[in-house]
Amino acid sequence: MAQDTPRSAELAQLLRTGPFHLALRSALTERGLALTRVQHKLAQRGVTIGVTSLSYWQQGARRPQRPESLRAVRALEEVLDLPARSLHRLLVPEGGARPEAERPPARSYRSPAAPATTVRRLFDELDAPVDGGLHTVGHHERVRIGPERRLLARESLHVVRAHRDGVDRFVAVHRGDAGCDPSRVRVRAAENCRLGRVRGNAEAGVVIAELLFDARLRAGDTHVFGYGFEDGSGGPSTEYQRGFGVAGGQYVLQVRFDEAALPVRCTRFAQVAAGAPRSGRQELPLSEHHRAVHLVEQGVRPGILGIAWDWE
Repeated sequence: MAQDTPRSAELAQLLRTGPFHLALRSALTERGLALTRVQHKLAQRGVTIGVTSLSYWQQGARRPQRPESLRAVRALEEVLDLPARSLHRLLVPEGGARPEAERPPARSYRSPAAPATTVRRLFDELDAPVDGGLHTVGHHERVRIGPERRLLARESLHVVRAHRDGVDRFVAVHRGDAGCDPSRVRVRAAENCRLGRVRGNAEAGVVIAELLFDARLRAGDTHVFGYGFEDGSGGPSTEYQRGFGVAGGQYVLQVRFDEAALPVRCTRFAQVAAGAPRSGRQELPLSEHHRAVHLVEQGVRPGILGIAWDWE
């Protein structure tokens, strides 16, 4: 029977956040099983798979996607003494979302409503691939709303893990509220990164910024970096939301208001996709002294999380 929790903190983290091949590799290393031994144990369970395929899976060269391959993954969980569906969910998240390989692993946009063609065109200008080679382990975001009810700034402390060798940058996306003027948006590289190229689109109110690391990451390496966007050019703000393409680590969102403009109600919400009905509504108490509300999600799933507020 699979134990309730993996034996190491590193393996436990990888099973929560992925990517799949690093979680599989960590489990194989921790259990001390050669691939030939794993193949034998799978065969005892009626699952036939080649050592070469297993090797490709743990290297990230291939991903199990066919039904028979996914059945083999479920059997692997038993062989490696892992919690049920812990590897499977990294390939097919609950709710039937698309497999991780078909989505950007780390890029979580400010707003899923941002025109996809506009964002992709801006990425093309930077020669940035859709798959940035990074997976989000943790993200702490702070948003500041000013006295005129506008989004003045947002700051991010981001923790990522590389799932391939050679990654040395991250592209952050900001979409302001209605009326946002990208030419007035300022980007700040705060910790462990340098500001590279910046591009914007006035019609969509979108700004993307290249954040450069000082060293190239190897597959499995983690990196912590901080950055921010200063805006204030848009109209009155009534919500802040973030979209997640894949399951990931912890996400923390804090929204702080100016004492001259306090909302009458703040509500946490979730959506499975842009345009879908909002669920998980929960009223959030506004701290009288700090004038802030927050949400914490320990393990994000594909979809949208956000906080909305009413002014009157």
